[in-house]
Amino acid sequence: MPEPWPSFSIVIPSFNRPRQLATCLDSLAGLDFPRERFEVIVVDDGSSPPLADTVDEFKGRLPLALIRQENRGPASARNAGALRASGEFVVFTDDDCTPDRDWLERLLTTLAEERDCAVGGHTDNLLVLNPFSAASQMLVDYLYGYYNRDPANARFLTSNNIAFPRRLFLAAGGFDASFRGAAAEDRELCHRWLEQGRRLRYVPEARLQHARELGLSGYLRQHFGYGSGAWRFHTLRARRGGGTFRIEPPTFYTGLLLYPFKRQAGARGFLTAALFALSQMAAALGFLRGASKNAWRPDRPLAATAQVRTK
Repeated sequence: MPEPWPSFSIVIPSFNRPRQLATCLDSLAGLDFPRERFEVIVVDDGSSPPLADTVDEFKGRLPLALIRQENRGPASARNAGALRASGEFVVFTDDDCTPDRDWLERLLTTLAEERDCAVGGHTDNLLVLNPFSAASQMLVDYLYGYYNRDPANARFLTSNNIAFPRRLFLAAGGFDASFRGAAAEDRELCHRWLEQGRRLRYVPEARLQHARELGLSGYLRQHFGYGSGAWRFHTLRARRGGGTFRIEPPTFYTGLLLYPFKRQAGARGFLTAALFALSQMAAALGFLRGASKNAWRPDRPLAATAQVRTK
């Protein structure tokens, strides 16, 4: 381990999930990393009731700070946490995630090798008996296999397990806060980061567990939101000169539908494949919804991005 160890600021946006937040903070209290070399910043994104009581329970166990803002979405909340952060590196996770004990050490190993890159780890689904949670995470696994074939030159990392040099994160503009939901704001930032000539690196050894409880309606809403976010992503990319909307080749979609059978046997594979198909239909509807809401004035500006400011 290089000396001296650089400091980390772990930023957690949270909205109306005190139980999940408590579990997350409990896992962070068990990290195998010196307490003086990291801090935890919880950003209460307008929860009702506020999350102060939950956070206060951990102030004796963690170097912990709480920020409260009106509800503006996780992208805005992460930016607020990054502005408050004092660490050399800012690390983002979600309140329904529990990192492994060596999570920060694994991230640091790569960050120490290349201090101007962003680094993301691997996420496992904790709710293995929930078919919707399992399918949602398996979709991310497929995307990681597709976009991150070369881990040293990754193309996409999710916002629940990613670390940036704080100075460069701020210089890049942070997350685009016009994404009000948890839908494609990480994809947009990754694309912008690469566009600015920086690198993403995927470190599968930096693992955490994700416990996103989903039913059918929640699963469909999630992927409808992803579709709507995808429309916003492509629109922003085009306005930066990134060209018109492009879809992946047919092999991407055939590979996606066959992927569950590589991971699961029998009826479970068929169920997950059916959920994959439903997710793509929901995402397509979300994309069309995003496009139709803006079709009447195609030149109108998107909502203010309110990206992170360094002043």
